[in-house]
Amino acid sequence: MTQTPDRPGRAAVWMLGAIACFSSMAVAGREVSVQLDTFELMMYRSGVGVLVVSLVLTLSGGWKGVTTDKLGVHLMRNLAHFTGQNLWFFAVTVIPLAQVFALEFTQPIWVLLLSPLLLGERLTLVRSLAAAMGFAGILIVVRPGAESLNAGVICAASAAVCFAFTTIFTKRLTRSATIGCILFWLTVMQLVMGVVAAGFDGDIALPDAATAPWVVLVALAGLMAHFCVANALAIAPATFVIPIDFARVPTIAIVGMLLYQEPLDAWVFVGAIVIFAGNYINLLAERRARAGRTAT
Repeated sequence: MTQTPDRPGRAAVWMLGAIACFSSMAVAGREVSVQLDTFELMMYRSGVGVLVVSLVLTLSGGWKGVTTDKLGVHLMRNLAHFTGQNLWFFAVTVIPLAQVFALEFTQPIWVLLLSPLLLGERLTLVRSLAAAMGFAGILIVVRPGAESLNAGVICAASAAVCFAFTTIFTKRLTRSATIGCILFWLTVMQLVMGVVAAGFDGDIALPDAATAPWVVLVALAGLMAHFCVANALAIAPATFVIPIDFARVPTIAIVGMLLYQEPLDAWVFVGAIVIFAGNYINLLAERRARAGRTAT
């Protein structure tokens, strides 16, 4: 079988697109929060997502891959993602954007710790070291004692845990389900969850002419961000892609400074670098282990 050659230049372009999409989603989420709560935002975002995914499945002939197999796993995955995304959208409205993104980068650390329980994977010495570095990075970013621990920080850190569960359940689903199937149930289930959560108090706000474009941007940017990352990983090794993805932290810090006058906190950058280092050490170890298995 012919292996697709690495294309780092194209992968870098895809990752720049992903960084722009993630940053746009954070800004749009903050702008929308003036009128909509996070449940309403997720409801409208998922509604737009259902339309987009259905259109793509129709044009690509992908409906045959959408099945009802493993609906329980889909439900657990989407409940974790729905919870994490609501926590994330709340966090971007109350703490600096760079702090949210830095704490979000702890997601792979939680995947390392949860995989032995949910996927039966082994917790190696390198993985333990990566996890320890990740938690050290969290302490540097949050600095308990130096600053008060607020709801935004707790929500951002908790969102990373929820996203880790999402990643683990996604890994289980990709063993038998197509990407189209996963995205279809993602948008449909989260639309239902959004309707239930947003309508629980009997009052669902409608986006006005000024807010509606931000809602559409949240939906499209979220889908496009993950599409860009997937394309980058398809044509370049993760050891090349992940360092570019890390540029999200300084990028969103500059965006926060320019749009919202948020200060550039050096400790957030230091903590983010420690978190990234832990992730990258584990990534290199995994790559060497795969290379060793292939050689034998």
